[in-house]
Amino acid sequence: MAFVGREEELAVFDAALYGDGCSVLYVHGPGGIGKSALLRRFAQEAAVAERPVSVVDGRTVEPSPAAFEAKAELVLRDADAVLLVDDFERIQGLEGWLRERFLPRVPMGALVVIAGRNPPDLRWEADAGWAGALEVLALRDLPTADAQALLDSCGVAAELREVLLAFAGGHPLALLMGAAVAVKDGGAGRRWVPNQDVVATLLDQLVGELPSAAHRHALEICAHAYMTTEELLRAALPQDASRLFGWLRRLPFVESSRLGLFPHDVVREVLEADLRWRDPEGYAAMHDRIHAHLAERVRTASDADVLGAVAALLYLHRDNEAPADFHRCRDEGEFQEEVLCEEDVGTLVRVATAAEGAASAACAAFWAERRPEAFWLYRRTETGEVVAFTAWLRLTELDEEELTADPIVAAAWAHARATTPLRAGEHLAVSRLWVLPSHCENSPVMEMIQWRMIGNCLRAKQMAWSYIATRRPNQEWVKRLRRYGMRDICEQPQLGDDAYTLFAHDWRAVPAHDWLQQMNQLLVTGPNAAPAQLAVLSHTDFAEAIRSALRQLSRPGMLATSPLTRTRLITERARQHPAGQDPATTLGDLLRQTIDDLRHDPRSAKLHRALSVTFLHGTLTQELAAERLDLPFTTYRRHLTAGIERICADLWHRELYGTDASAYRSA
Repeated sequence: MAFVGREEELAVFDAALYGDGCSVLYVHGPGGIGKSALLRRFAQEAAVAERPVSVVDGRTVEPSPAAFEAKAELVLRDADAVLLVDDFERIQGLEGWLRERFLPRVPMGALVVIAGRNPPDLRWEADAGWAGALEVLALRDLPTADAQALLDSCGVAAELREVLLAFAGGHPLALLMGAAVAVKDGGAGRRWVPNQDVVATLLDQLVGELPSAAHRHALEICAHAYMTTEELLRAALPQDASRLFGWLRRLPFVESSRLGLFPHDVVREVLEADLRWRDPEGYAAMHDRIHAHLAERVRTASDADVLGAVAALLYLHRDNEAPADFHRCRDEGEFQEEVLCEEDVGTLVRVATAAEGAASAACAAFWAERRPEAFWLYRRTETGEVVAFTAWLRLTELDEEELTADPIVAAAWAHARATTPLRAGEHLAVSRLWVLPSHCENSPVMEMIQWRMIGNCLRAKQMAWSYIATRRPNQEWVKRLRRYGMRDICEQPQLGDDAYTLFAHDWRAVPAHDWLQQMNQLLVTGPNAAPAQLAVLSHTDFAEAIRSALRQLSRPGMLATSPLTRTRLITERARQHPAGQDPATTLGDLLRQTIDDLRHDPRSAKLHRALSVTFLHGTLTQELAAERLDLPFTTYRRHLTAGIERICADLWHRELYGTDASAYRSA
């Protein structure tokens, strides 16, 4: 098998070999990354230089100073010797003795190379005596060109390379194993996926034996989430989260960033594949716990942290046939999101003109003056160049000046009013974006803008409709929006010489919770699954449905036909029931409870009595109800009418603002 790449590591070794470098070279990296292959190449280089080589294999040597010294004695007596220590993690307990007792006895000119999974102890750096004498190299994946060269050396056909690189990246062992299996299966082509033998072997080589089932669960969580924090681990695996997080961060194939921990890509892939095959129910349960935690993070994150929270949530759906770039979460800082400042308005107009023309730029300037708080800009970190702007226009009522200034906003209002108009306290939102043409497709900027849009939708309160305006959308973008429940409306507003497409979503018919559940279901049932649409009733229709349901309280079969059973009011309440509940039963229980709640308010006692006798006690006629209450019929009717209006008002508040009516009163 040909040796490819590792020019940097070979250069460091050659410098040390010929007396112009360190005397101890410490190479570390995860299993299968090519440490042993590199040591074999080092041995060849040493042989060319006519230097004697001795090898200590951590897998076979007894982990004691005496045994190690017996294997490595050549380097203690020959200043030209080269000692290569492989699989050092197997004898890591000797590290302190090696540093303090053995290596100081090695004669000047000799060279020692240590290779293991774990990085060196920090005490190497703390000891000034090792400055200049020790060189530490972290062995990483092969660059793409070297990975392709390795596949070439294995005889992999051109049509197989892309899928193998997608699976293994630049990980040498995964590339070699995948190549061996794919070449054997000559007809694999683009449909190739690693079989369970490959997965099991890679798990054994990369991860090895784990201390306990809890440690395995922690590692599986780390593989499923894009970044793992102790908080996330606690949400998905409550017991011993702190201890397990500390264990994760010490693993050689787990790295750290400012956002948390993440495993090597190949480790992530094989852990995911293994768990989904071995325990699909356990995999689904783990996913649901992580999904719920990250969804809550989106709702509670600060405005500045929304992008990262949304990206982490979407990453869980990376395998649901959506484009990879839509779910790729970045921490590279290539672009920055900032709020719009007054001095940025000129740049906004220039970008909007370059992106969509003068008419669109005039709209951008209009909204920047009218609603500057709605804007975000996106700047290239390295150069400071602004490449995109986006606005999230939150609109509560018709404004003739706005309709005249922006045909896209006018079209959104026309659609909402013609379909299901806004109700009291609701608003609609229109997303506008202006992106330089060079960044419109396959750009991190577009990802960031999408994450901001989704965050706005999931965090909004009392949003009826959201609209996304796009000029000349490409088919992939259209497919993506439709997959997530956005529908393009028939009317295409004209702005300048261009027609725009408006994608709309009614968040009352499919609320944020149900939309997230739909995304979750895509993992299981595929993109054709569609959530049930809730009924969006006007205030008048809702009140009439309440009156009808009160009359049918004694007939549960009739309640099942009520449009109220498909409203947010009932579906949210049924969802909160510990064992689940059918909508008709939920509706009946809610009406009875709402009537009963009036009993606790002295001001409503007479309303409670009229409602209770009429609807809860099976009184046949209103005349009999008045007689039972010992009230004149007109007085009884007045109490009953006021009571029904009170029930309608209370439940309408809950329909608009959620099942907790106090949310309305505090809004």
